[in-house]
Amino acid sequence: MDALALEAKVAKSESAIAPAPAPAKPRPKPPKTTKRIVYFEVEILDIKTREKLLLLDKVCQSLTCQASIFTDPHWYPARQSLRLDPKGKPLRDEEILQELPVGTTATFYFRDLGAQISWGTVFLIECIGPLVIYLLFYFRLPLIYTPKYEFTASKHLVVHIACVCHSFHYMKRIVETLFVHRLSHSTMPLCNIFKNCSYHWCFAAWMAYYINHPLYTPSYYGEKQVKAALALFLFCQLGSFSIHMALRNLKLPSCKIKKIPYPTKNPFTWIFALVSCPNYTYELGSWLGFTLMTQCVPVLFFTVVGFIQMTVWSKGKHRSYLKEFKEYPTLRSPILPFIL
Repeated sequence: MDALALEAKVAKSESAIAPAPAPAKPRPKPPKTTKRIVYFEVEILDIKTREKLLLLDKVCQSLTCQASIFTDPHWYPARQSLRLDPKGKPLRDEEILQELPVGTTATFYFRDLGAQISWGTVFLIECIGPLVIYLLFYFRLPLIYTPKYEFTASKHLVVHIACVCHSFHYMKRIVETLFVHRLSHSTMPLCNIFKNCSYHWCFAAWMAYYINHPLYTPSYYGEKQVKAALALFLFCQLGSFSIHMALRNLKLPSCKIKKIPYPTKNPFTWIFALVSCPNYTYELGSWLGFTLMTQCVPVLFFTVVGFIQMTVWSKGKHRSYLKEFKEYPTLRSPILPFIL
């Protein structure tokens, strides 16, 4: 018994002092594979004359279309438009050369977009013009109406309400341009500013002339019509601002990834469930309210023309959503729920 106990004790002590197993050797890391860099030969042709403008050799595969082609300051990047086909769509700035359907020898067609101006500047000029022009007629400056009405005020309350609404609308647009909008396109052709401004400025003068005319006749149903129209106008103005804020929050600064806009906790954004471009819907409602308030033919004409233009824009945006997002809600209409 003593011998067995002694053997067990010796075995236990030997196992206690037995060396620990050697740690496993780490597996060698696989050698790093160097990425193969592909260089392209890029040929630039004039889109009209097919004349060779530039031949670039050994162009890096990661070159984006946003990169400037010409070093001449006259051809700054905003003026440059590249296409793979003369009749095709312009390439986006963020598209990379290696992702385009071209071989190692690529041919691009160049188009000069002309002198450019920032969208923000255009919007400001568009809005400041009508704001100032309308006030000139409201205060009845000389040479607008007959001399006896110079610097006189209208006796109709609706004329003063209309001036406040018109001024509020364009001041809201100025504030949104400065602090809210995040534009996907930074510039536009300089020549377009004359077309855009003439549209807004001329209509503002035409509307203001009749609304502030000394012989202006108020709305047919009087105060009730004015109050209902004012409520519609203010409601749609709040809705328009809410939509613009929702779109701003959807697009992060310096991020070009597009997302589907959805309703938020703000009730004014719930219309997103039915309409792709509710900002145009609210804009239409604002001018309908202004038309009912003033009961003026030039305002009605401006509303109709604006509605036609906004319909074209909203349909284009709606098609773009359907093309880019397979999961885009099919219940939505471009501008008017279930109608248009």
